[in-house]
Amino acid sequence: MGDMTTVRRAVLTLPAAPLGPDNPLPALRTLATPHDVDARATADMPREMVRQLDGAPLRTLLPTRIRDGYGRERVPTGLDTLVIENDRLRATVLPGLGGRVHSLLHKPTGRELVHRNPVFQPAAFALNGAWFAGGIEWNIGAPGHTTLACAPLHAAIVPAPDGGEMLRLWEWERLRDLPFQVDLWLPEDSDFLHVGIRVRNPHERAVPVYWWSNTAVPEDRRVLAPADTAWRQDTELGLRRVPVPRAEDGTDHTRPPHSGLPTDHFYDLPDGRRRWIAALDDSGTGLVQTSTDLLRGRKLFVWGSAPGGRRWQRWLTEPGTPGYAEIQAGLARTQRENVTLDGGEELSWLEVYGPLAADPAAVHGENWPDARSEVERRLDEVLPRAAVDGAYEAWRGGPADAAPVTVLSTGSGWGALEALRAGHDLPGTPFPASTLDEEQKPWLELLRTGVLPPWGRSAVPGPSLVADAWRDMLETAPAEPWTEYHLGLAQWHAGDLAQAVRSWERGLGRATVRWPLLYCLAVADQEGGHPVRAAERFAEAFDSLPEDEETVTAPLGREVLAAHLAVGDVTRARALWHRLPERARERGAFRFLEARLLLAEGRPDEARTVFDEGFEVADLREGAEELGELWSALTDAPLPERYDFRMCP
Repeated sequence: MGDMTTVRRAVLTLPAAPLGPDNPLPALRTLATPHDVDARATADMPREMVRQLDGAPLRTLLPTRIRDGYGRERVPTGLDTLVIENDRLRATVLPGLGGRVHSLLHKPTGRELVHRNPVFQPAAFALNGAWFAGGIEWNIGAPGHTTLACAPLHAAIVPAPDGGEMLRLWEWERLRDLPFQVDLWLPEDSDFLHVGIRVRNPHERAVPVYWWSNTAVPEDRRVLAPADTAWRQDTELGLRRVPVPRAEDGTDHTRPPHSGLPTDHFYDLPDGRRRWIAALDDSGTGLVQTSTDLLRGRKLFVWGSAPGGRRWQRWLTEPGTPGYAEIQAGLARTQRENVTLDGGEELSWLEVYGPLAADPAAVHGENWPDARSEVERRLDEVLPRAAVDGAYEAWRGGPADAAPVTVLSTGSGWGALEALRAGHDLPGTPFPASTLDEEQKPWLELLRTGVLPPWGRSAVPGPSLVADAWRDMLETAPAEPWTEYHLGLAQWHAGDLAQAVRSWERGLGRATVRWPLLYCLAVADQEGGHPVRAAERFAEAFDSLPEDEETVTAPLGREVLAAHLAVGDVTRARALWHRLPERARERGAFRFLEARLLLAEGRPDEARTVFDEGFEVADLREGAEELGELWSALTDAPLPERYDFRMCP
């Protein structure tokens, strides 16, 4: 008999860039909508898939905040971890960073089964900004990397189905207002990490649900799944069906190093077929992921071999680190879809991760049916489908609802606030009032008294709540400026844009702290097609900032400068530039703005010098083209490698 499974605290020291503060400006911008799917592609799709495509898209990221306070300077930092292990596997989890499984080590062979990033480097890949590469992440909310990617989750030890210890992670996801849990355990003597996942809808209304579990694996693998076709999503042609393993041009897209551009392949797993995906090296060994049938989607993402994709890989980790690809599993066929969860219902399933060894000649041979059959045969030998189904039933039969025994870490207080408001009964995932903190206190007072308190000594508003129930409370609360500010955000989130503007204008008439309301009105002007008036309001907001509010100066100054450059008001932009703190002007995002400003002033040689001196825009978004576009406006010379993040030809 092997050692019993244990869960313990530990500290992992990595070179890490500090996350820094959240952006205090509300996330009002309308999210970009994906390109329409070609009619020829939809004609080939199952009706369910067409119905779920781009369903219930989010207008904005409210009520979450943008996380862009990080930089690129890394220092050795101790990260709190939770380690779950038996005598076969060791899983290292980061509860303060979205519950990410940072490492999955197979102890008998000493093999790391996932891509283990040697650094913690945030980058702007999550829906709300900060995200980092590597390991296994849990994505809930809306298409993209979750807003909880760099946020703390609640964590506790609970009894596992076999009587050992299980690690539970849980939180309240704010984009869709849904609680979820992730239970991780290692059956005694098992080579496989078991992960039970449940998403609940405690509301009366139906809610769209998005979930994709994302595993980073070394890219020198062949990726296999039980499919003959896939839905390919790329930057050129959108979503279309392609054969597996070779596309029309002959490229074998199951081998990540062969791909040219960053690409998604969503494997079209036939109904009734076992759900799995594997990434195996030249020796036929590597990682396999399988699940119960509810988790139907499987995906491969590759960065590709083009310069932009290679640059992104280096951006996300340490120079010299081998590249990675992502194998993913989701509730729908593609990430363009949401599934519907009715009021009072829940979704739950079991995922399993572990090592697999198969015949390398078959795995890497040219006969695709033989390759995938070999993997499926070996998977059935080491982990039969019935064993996965049985483990799921054992988990759902009691342990999924078991109360936490030992609390290991604490997430946010938003779940506790919702539990108090609506009296939700959520066995196994308590949100106790003890987790309420300063961010929730104003909303707790609104709930108890019907009055939202003022902002206090700070001129920076706290986080907002925008769900229907909170909007109703704000509408009946005394119409103070701070109440009108939050009410306008809730109305904006609901799509009542004109009413939101009226609320902000009413609040502005009586406000002593004016900049938050002016900022909202400026964004409303931008979204409404009034860029000149928007620039004026941005400037007025900047002018009204208290001198000691440094947390706002840089993010608002960045918006003001960009708005004035957009309307060609170069003189005002230069005046604003000189008012920024020197330490802000030295940051990469502002160096880029300086180059834009110099070009607008007719000083292209000086703008080119900014590039030659070097800068890094820490929060550059995935797919961003602006560095290359500005360079092309300055010179016909090739774009330097350090600025080449282009994901299109």
